[in-house]
Amino acid sequence: MKTIKYKIVLIAVISALITGFSSCLDDLNTVPLDKEELVSDIVFGDEIGPYQELLAKIYAGLTISGNSGGDGDADVAGVDGGSQASFLRGLWNLQQLPTDEAHCCWIQNDVGIGDLNSITWSSSNVFIKGLYYRLYYQVNLSNAFLRETTDENLSSRGVSEADKATIKTYRAEARFLRALSYYYLLDFFRNVPFVTEENKVGSELPSQTQATDLFRYIEKELIECEPDMLDPFVGYDTKNYGHAHKAANWALLSRLYLNAETYIGEKKYTESITYSKKVLAENYELDLVYANVFKADNQKSVEMIFPIRYEGEDTQTWGGMTFLLCSTVPSIMQAEINAVGAWQGNRARSSLFKSFQKENQYEKDNRFSMVLVDKTANIEIVDQLLFTDNGIPVVKYSNANSDGTLPASNIVYTDFPLFRLGEIYLNYAEAVLRGGAGGDEATALQLVNDLRTRAYTTANASSATITSGQLNLNFILDERSREFFFEGQRRTDLVRFGKFTGSSYIWPWKGAAAEGKTVSDIYKVYPIPADDIGANKNLTQNTGY
Repeated sequence: MKTIKYKIVLIAVISALITGFSSCLDDLNTVPLDKEELVSDIVFGDEIGPYQELLAKIYAGLTISGNSGGDGDADVAGVDGGSQASFLRGLWNLQQLPTDEAHCCWIQNDVGIGDLNSITWSSSNVFIKGLYYRLYYQVNLSNAFLRETTDENLSSRGVSEADKATIKTYRAEARFLRALSYYYLLDFFRNVPFVTEENKVGSELPSQTQATDLFRYIEKELIECEPDMLDPFVGYDTKNYGHAHKAANWALLSRLYLNAETYIGEKKYTESITYSKKVLAENYELDLVYANVFKADNQKSVEMIFPIRYEGEDTQTWGGMTFLLCSTVPSIMQAEINAVGAWQGNRARSSLFKSFQKENQYEKDNRFSMVLVDKTANIEIVDQLLFTDNGIPVVKYSNANSDGTLPASNIVYTDFPLFRLGEIYLNYAEAVLRGGAGGDEATALQLVNDLRTRAYTTANASSATITSGQLNLNFILDERSREFFFEGQRRTDLVRFGKFTGSSYIWPWKGAAAEGKTVSDIYKVYPIPADDIGANKNLTQNTGY
């Protein structure tokens, strides 16, 4: 089995070591400082096992909601373990539902979902709160790991030099994972509470950092930890698959710099090109079949850079890939995609269909075959409560293997491609078009055409390629939708292109109107949850909330 086992035996130490940030896990904020030291002395010794398990817990937080792998013992208190405490489900909801791609019909039972659909949320939205606290839980797990693995601590406990060398790599991974969480906090919220391993646990409320300072911190952390990370590897490495490595670091920097003008008002497209080129210089390739990137054996994909791993019954949750499979497919296809259910709550909007229609021969695009316009009577969402014949079902993810065989169960084995090579192709092309140095338009055009040719297959390759005159920023935005729909990137793209708010681009149900309408620029960022504002006097709410 390809899994890093998420069997965590450090529940007590984790509870003691990650407290002390704002209002999350209030019931644990009274843990005395000497208890932290006592628990550390008991749990961590000269053996590497406990350090491995704490690192595994950080990775597990991207996949599942709690220690058991189920949703009933969620790490994050005060929210539902399956729907709100999950990193992946939270990421997908906040990145997809407010956009031109996705719409959720569960607005009666899941209070707050309708506000994501229509870009009308407030600081009390529980789905925003759930992802916010999940991200801070991840930050504080990383902080705990870094506190416990200083040279001083390892030496005092008698850890061998060989294990110290291994733990040095683990520390780099923990720093990357913390930077990843802070990246999403920057993207979603901008000015946020800031804590590192230097903060004393439970002794102070965190101060609020500004977006520019947080950007610089993320950048610095990624650059500093990169030399100690694993070298890039392609495909399934039985020992290290799922671990963050240098190419994941470069991919995150490529994305961070591409969005720098949005985040801090500084153009860093040259830097985005630099780190895109570092990934392109490795041995990654586009998977020959687009659909295989989203199948149960996608750990074999030569396109995968950094996945969120799912391992069937070992990683059961309603908040991860099970959610992405089951919430989007029509019930008649449940057996075909080998899913545990077919809920049909999430649909594509007609605007996703129209992004494909802009291509004269879009029917030849294999990506479009996942947008099942033939499975619905009405591609428009005319009734926000109706699950069937209302909006477009999407079958992008499948729990079947690329050769048609099935994995061990209908609990999902499909990994989520958090970073994959296709993104690097389009990051490079966009950064060139935006004036970044160090790249060239001929290479940008070639990368875009390579991506499109893969989507159209050999027989239809002539329909795929575009000319240099057709390659512009509007084309890139549409191509990112056609390539990355339902992959949790669309809101960030629309904000970067100036299309998310305002009147320059309107789609169905934007602003709570069936035909769509303008929304305020305040919604370019999410509000800090109201209970955190109330609990921490150091915080100032984002403008407009």
